Amino acid sequence: MSEPSELSRRSPLRGIGTLAANAVRRSSWVARYLAEAPSRWLGRRSTVGQDLAGGADGLAYLRGLVRGNRVRRQAAFDAPPTGSPPVLLIHGFLGTRGSMYMLERRMVEDGFVVVSFNIGTLNVRDIRRSAFMIHRKIERVLAQTPWEKIDIVGHSMGGLIGLYYAKKLGGHTRVRKLVMMGTPVHGTWVALAGIATLGLWSTSSWQLLPRSRFLDELAQGPLPHGVEIHSLSAARDWVVPLRRTRLPGATVNTVPLGHSSLVVSEDVYRRLSGILRPPTLAP
Repeated sequence: MSEPSELSRRSPLRGIGTLAANAVRRSSWVARYLAEAPSRWLGRRSTVGQDLAGGADGLAYLRGLVRGNRVRRQAAFDAPPTGSPPVLLIHGFLGTRGSMYMLERRMVEDGFVVVSFNIGTLNVRDIRRSAFMIHRKIERVLAQTPWEKIDIVGHSMGGLIGLYYAKKLGGHTRVRKLVMMGTPVHGTWVALAGIATLGLWSTSSWQLLPRSRFLDELAQGPLPHGVEIHSLSAARDWVVPLRRTRLPGATVNTVPLGHSSLVVSEDVYRRLSGILRPPTLAP
């Protein structure tokens, strides 16, 4: 008698069972996909969630902006050095000290010593002049404090002011860390809006254009020796696109948010705090 064929040895029921198991696996995958869809499409990390967060951050930024340059609190410079030096906040183009209010409040609550200077409500002057103002005021502050250096956090054009100070005005001897948040180191075409509205009154608008004389001057030479430079940029930034914030030699951090979120978002603040005051490793 001949041996049964391979096909005859296979049980029809076994084939049906395999098909059923595959169907169950597919259906469970579909069920998981549908169950996770709301968080994937509308969660905090989703595109829609990030857009909504960016809109809320923009409103919070505007509320701070209208606070203007008034500062009620004075930094406690008489306190002995703790672990990190004072932090100077520099706002951007058309910004005010108030536009950095939420960031400053979080930092103060965490024990940072924070300072800021009134460099003009619109801050439309030559960026070099603003950097020189920062230079003089930093010297005045450090002369009255036990610290020898300062950290700088500059938002947007404020980062250019800090970088010019550290690189061109001898600030590398006074700056420990420089954090540039959404800073147009390669310029931004959004500056055309400033030129269209303010024209000849806004020197800084022209300096913010790509390939401006100012940016070419700032790019010349190596980064300042002894200064730890960080670039904290937003992937969904339409004011200063991500590629225009890249500074060779700087440590890069990217968040999936927008321009105003850099000084408003709590998630961004946690990253900034980790840069300025990194956690100590247990022995």
